[in-house]
Amino acid sequence: MEKTIVLVGFQDQGNLGIGYLAAVLRQRGHRVEVADFRSDPEALLRSIRAANPILVGFSVIFQYFLPDFAKLAQHLRDGGIDCHFTAGGHYPSLCHDETLQAMPQLDSVVRFEGEFTLLELVECLAAGRPWSEIQGLAYCHEDGRIQATELRPAIRDLDELPYPYRYFEPEQVLGRRAEPILASRGCARTCSFCSIHTFYRAVPGKIVRTRRPSKIVEEMKFVHETRGITVFLFQDDDFPMWGKVGRRWVTELADEIHRQGLAEKVIWKISCRVDYVEAELFSRLRDAGLYLVYMGLESGNEEGLEVLHKQVSVARNEEAVAILKDIGLMFEYGFMLFDPSTTFESIHSNVTFLRRIVGDGSAGAVFCRMLPYGGTPIRERLAREGRLKGDVVRPDYDFLEPAMNGYFHALDEAVRGWIHGHGVSHQINWAWHEVGVMERLFPPLGGLTEYRSFLRELTRESNGVLFDTVEESASLWQRNGRSVFPQDDLDRTARGILQRLLESRNEFVAMNQRTLLATLASQRIDGPIVSPQIF
Repeated sequence: MEKTIVLVGFQDQGNLGIGYLAAVLRQRGHRVEVADFRSDPEALLRSIRAANPILVGFSVIFQYFLPDFAKLAQHLRDGGIDCHFTAGGHYPSLCHDETLQAMPQLDSVVRFEGEFTLLELVECLAAGRPWSEIQGLAYCHEDGRIQATELRPAIRDLDELPYPYRYFEPEQVLGRRAEPILASRGCARTCSFCSIHTFYRAVPGKIVRTRRPSKIVEEMKFVHETRGITVFLFQDDDFPMWGKVGRRWVTELADEIHRQGLAEKVIWKISCRVDYVEAELFSRLRDAGLYLVYMGLESGNEEGLEVLHKQVSVARNEEAVAILKDIGLMFEYGFMLFDPSTTFESIHSNVTFLRRIVGDGSAGAVFCRMLPYGGTPIRERLAREGRLKGDVVRPDYDFLEPAMNGYFHALDEAVRGWIHGHGVSHQINWAWHEVGVMERLFPPLGGLTEYRSFLRELTRESNGVLFDTVEESASLWQRNGRSVFPQDDLDRTARGILQRLLESRNEFVAMNQRTLLATLASQRIDGPIVSPQIF
């Protein structure tokens, strides 16, 4: 008998985790409804009441939203929803005890890869059978004791899973549709700030598993033909190109994209480590549609890379960026200007490094502070050192230099117009993303060379303002224990850069509107030419 399951989570760029869970449930004949966590609570309550589900599952991606998930779960309970509540995700898997304490409304936690654990749980509930011995669960006894069952081994063959249920609407980039896809699960490296490797090492089975290239491309072709998707965003934790086996696998993937006739029809983005970047290999991937590479550079000094256990050097970081520039591939990067080892000297060396890689305007400058999330080695290290602060929701730590604590908060507030939310650097990088789509998925556009030059100069200017602000304020704070940020000037400059970006971008798109629309119409792709992240 068909049973309804409601899955609640974030839906940015499509939630493939929920998509796979839903696909396995639907394959067994269950009805699945998916809700966005940020929906109006009353509307969500009404829809769940109408669905009358046997289970509500919460996809808790970020631990700092635990109180919000708990508040929503309590609202549903107060509204009469008395079915089984469960939660899953990286944090609940690694810290199930903290999750059950923070969300007492839960009946269980589904730990680690949840497709078959959730399916078994649903079918036990549907049949009225006991579920407390199911592999991969954690739950709280009536007396308050927390019980975790035997862990379920990792899925050996990812190609046995059905295609994820794509319940979400595609993102749009100049009328082109973009959706996520997955080629592998797991990461072989052991960065200290990341819970991914601890997640996959916690359960029996192989840490990194790849899908067969032919199966990946078959899914790409299916999604392209049925949903009009021409931009694929690979959401792999680390695109698996490590060593001879990884190189052979990704070369086969590129060849298969050509063989299936997709190389001229779709483009794709990956996230990978810098030590995978080689000119010959990435040129081959570029010719098969790769257009954007995200790399976690994280630090521009050797001590920072050691603390973060990146197992690369500053020179290798720079070499990877130089290769991508040389072969004409766009890049974005992650960078932790602040980590537990940060000093004022390391800030200056990090900014010097950032000037070397993006001072030319090749990408918008971004940076953040490393946070000690649940399940990470660096959280355990900070706890041993007595430096771990905050709580489960917002973990924190003190810097070794006391003055750094005040400086970080002051700088973060001063430059939030660049590095937070829809800040300048993120808007600039979205504009570069559009350029990549224009160059690869449209015929030659008039004035593109000039627009590219404008965008590079604007990016260089914006990055320069950000770098100067960091360096000058760091020097002042180190000498005086404080710095007066020219906040009004910074805000005015940010608004001016965004205004120039928007005006030039819109002028360029308007000039080429006929070509853009004709191209979309000829390929039967509907949709407005909009850029939802630029405002």
